[in-house]
Amino acid sequence: MNVSRRIFLAGAGALTAAELPLPALAKRGPIPPLKVEAFEIPVGAAKPFGALQVSDTHIVRVDTRDDARKMKLAAGRSFAPFAEHYLDEAINLAKTQGDLLLHTGDLIDFVSAANLDLVEAHFAGNDWFVSAGNHEFSQYVGEAKEDAAYKRQSYDRVQAAYPNDLTFCSRVVNGVNFVSLDDVYYNVTEAQHALFMKEVEKGLPIVLLCHVPFYGPKLYDFVMSHTGNKCAYVTGAPLGLTSTYRGDANPPPGQEWRARSVQQRTDRPTADFIAWLKEQKLLKAILCGHLHDYFQERFSPTALQYVCSATYKGHAQRLRFV
Repeated sequence: MNVSRRIFLAGAGALTAAELPLPALAKRGPIPPLKVEAFEIPVGAAKPFGALQVSDTHIVRVDTRDDARKMKLAAGRSFAPFAEHYLDEAINLAKTQGDLLLHTGDLIDFVSAANLDLVEAHFAGNDWFVSAGNHEFSQYVGEAKEDAAYKRQSYDRVQAAYPNDLTFCSRVVNGVNFVSLDDVYYNVTEAQHALFMKEVEKGLPIVLLCHVPFYGPKLYDFVMSHTGNKCAYVTGAPLGLTSTYRGDANPPPGQEWRARSVQQRTDRPTADFIAWLKEQKLLKAILCGHLHDYFQERFSPTALQYVCSATYKGHAQRLRFV
């Protein structure tokens, strides 16, 4: 997103155009075309190839299979009416260019039967590789503490609709190892670290997909300046920084989990993983989203981090791996 106030309202959502009143659509005028930023990434590919990255689509669909509360939620998540349009445009563009399609999380805005039906329909017959976003497992958007226990409530149902394992997965394309890792709650587990070490043992150049960007000083400053210094929404920020986060600074008793300084606190396994990852010479790029805006910063001596803007805004990025 533009790292603006609205991008940090616990995520973003979109009703489909068909669900908006016709007068509202008429006032919008023509839909701008998909805007695609292009980058060439040297990785040592066996053969150069392209990939189209999209992120943070935040599809909103509900029907009678879901409850009234979810219907009300959907009605209030209506500021991005063309999310599905831009997703379809990205899919068609990737097909035309013969690109691998990458999605780095928050394809849906919350768990609903209709949202998951749409996911399955879009994945069918298309060449996708994805990482999960925090909204992939969101029941009602910000209504509860989101942690491993919360995720388990919907994990199997969500996983069944997606094309690859959402916790950790790898796929080799033209000699490049794409690794997808779930860091949606600002942490990386010891089990994920162990799996990543096995991927390094393959000896192939690695491109990492995750939803939440990893901390970088320039990215931190960029986001903080756009949130009024409330919080940075990155994985692995130093504890001295997360302790100062002011977003939701005074939650009511029993709701301490709502404080951003708690939600985004870096634990030891995450800090250890990031320190180790910075030393891996096979890591060539990190692709992520979450912030709904474009940003690039060097993560390690061998890898840049590419934050992709949001699909619901009509944004994507084309990556050429050479």
